[in-house]
Amino acid sequence: MSVTTIQLQERFFTEKERIFVESEGLSASLFRYDTGVCGLRLKNTRGELIMLPFKGQQIWDCTFDDRRLTMKSMFPQPIDTQEYLGTYGAFFVHCGVLAMGVPSPDDTHPLHGDIPNARYQKAYLQVGSDERGAFIGLGGQLEYTVAFNHHYRFEPLVKLYADETVVPVSGTLTNLKKTEMEYMYMAHTNFRPVDNGRIVYSAPCTPEHSRVSINVPAHIKSSHPIEDFKAFLHALKDDPTKHTVLTPDLILDPEVIFFLDYQADEDGFAHSMQVHPDGYAHYISHRLAELGKGVRWLCRTPDQDALGLYLPATAEHQGYLAEKEKGNVKILPGGESVEFRENVGLLNPEQAKEMEARIQKILT
Repeated sequence: MSVTTIQLQERFFTEKERIFVESEGLSASLFRYDTGVCGLRLKNTRGELIMLPFKGQQIWDCTFDDRRLTMKSMFPQPIDTQEYLGTYGAFFVHCGVLAMGVPSPDDTHPLHGDIPNARYQKAYLQVGSDERGAFIGLGGQLEYTVAFNHHYRFEPLVKLYADETVVPVSGTLTNLKKTEMEYMYMAHTNFRPVDNGRIVYSAPCTPEHSRVSINVPAHIKSSHPIEDFKAFLHALKDDPTKHTVLTPDLILDPEVIFFLDYQADEDGFAHSMQVHPDGYAHYISHRLAELGKGVRWLCRTPDQDALGLYLPATAEHQGYLAEKEKGNVKILPGGESVEFRENVGLLNPEQAKEMEARIQKILT
């Protein structure tokens, strides 16, 4: 195992895209969007990730085997803002840390917390190899300090391996105080839904274990008659299998949210897929030990088309006060760290069949 780390500086990023590193079929190139946001393109033989090194370390876009995995949004480029809905269109976003979810009228935190569009003090490339093979990756450090209140460091890392289409994503949170801190975290992946795609996942698809949310946040607007939408939600409450095939007639505008009771495999990972009609599959897995809560989010409108196949988290999505009342706000002792891990990407038809069999084995 060997790794070379290259520190990135914002001045390296110009309007003209330039290759910065090439190694063993992997490359990284740097550019700057018209909006001023720095962009990093990581490529292997199967596709590419476009990442934002200094802006939340988001994966803005993801393409493998000529398939774009990213949601449809109204943002062709990321915008230089920290407002969550002011630049919403990324494939993957880290959410939290001091709070997370949709704030209630009594909450004081922003939508999905303080880190989604945070400005990173450090960003770096990693080039090397490990037990899985050769890789190129992006990592960074965000240090957040508020006198008399908060002091933490968040360190994400994404690795793109040669000739692979599944990407490990991690984030390590360290409490830099000597006293304990509260924290919340969500890994927010936005796939593009596929008409007639099948949702397959390692949680029982029963009303007890796949529970639809009847409440719709105020920031979401619907183009359907509200009574039709409410009737659809109640139908899903009685029979959640109705959402597992994404037929175009499903009323997923403005959004539908499920709470799911996942089961893990022998390695501690839970699994979710959107299987396309041609056999390929969007895929996500997450470790239940650290990410034991979360939601599924579906939103199909004329302007936004997104499938949060599963958004693994430490809590559900209803904001700090509601999650605190549920007992879902976590505690991290002073000086301690916690790591969140998941894998996201694309499976070919053979891999998807194998994963579907694995999921069925977990559930039996």
